[in-house]
Amino acid sequence: MLKIYPLIFIILWSSAFITTKPIIDNSDPFSALAFRFFFVAIGFFLFSLYLKQSVIIRKKNLIESILSGILFHGFYLGGVFYSISIGMPTGTAALIVTLQPVLTNVLSGPILNEEVTINQWIGVFLGFFGATLVLGFDIGVDIPLIGVVATIVALISITVSTIWQKKLSNNLPLTVSNFYQALGGCLFHIIIIILFAKPYIDFTKTFIISMSHQIFLVSFGAFTILMFLIKNNSASKTVSIFFLIPATSALMAWLFLDENLTKIDILGFIITTIGVYIATRN
Repeated sequence: MLKIYPLIFIILWSSAFITTKPIIDNSDPFSALAFRFFFVAIGFFLFSLYLKQSVIIRKKNLIESILSGILFHGFYLGGVFYSISIGMPTGTAALIVTLQPVLTNVLSGPILNEEVTINQWIGVFLGFFGATLVLGFDIGVDIPLIGVVATIVALISITVSTIWQKKLSNNLPLTVSNFYQALGGCLFHIIIIILFAKPYIDFTKTFIISMSHQIFLVSFGAFTILMFLIKNNSASKTVSIFFLIPATSALMAWLFLDENLTKIDILGFIITTIGVYIATRN
């Protein structure tokens, strides 16, 4: 059963890219994320109570979990949503964030004392090359500088968050940890709204369906699996599966949105799959 978790994660996480644009088209990015993680926090809180898991935790664990949520749900998702909302091509944003496994491999050795093997490096670079083929480059498209900065902040944040999760000293149940992380993300976006943004949400049918998908399948499903994988595997191996997300998203867009799937996309998917296999095999 455990071996199927990465596959489930890839499918659920990849599906988020299909519903991100409809959400941003009907709201500002920070209001959408504050709304999302408000309900995610409530959901994990109630689920913790249902499982009779105490949400009263040590101050150190509280700070660690909230900081992790600010990094992942705040800076990472906030950076990606904001960059796309101001005109950053989705493919370019995804390509920058896809550098995460490379950056994690570079840092996991000196910070986590993890041994990064030559096979992992070969797999990482094959994965990145394959993802690049799928995403392509938006040549001739004006790319806003602030969008690039926001996406780089997102890249650094998800990398630091992944390593931070691996270094956490607590053994909190996933539901309790996820509750505080969602709470941290929600509070972060509320602060951004108060200081910088003009909040608005248009509760169209499209927004409600897309947001429900991201709350239930992505935040409750995919994120919980990701935290489980990070906790039970090396950080460098876990993040290698992220290379499969662009290709899987392209496949989903072809299946459900009738978008074009080229031979280059298929080639990229094959190369990425080979790279992930090499990077994650024992």
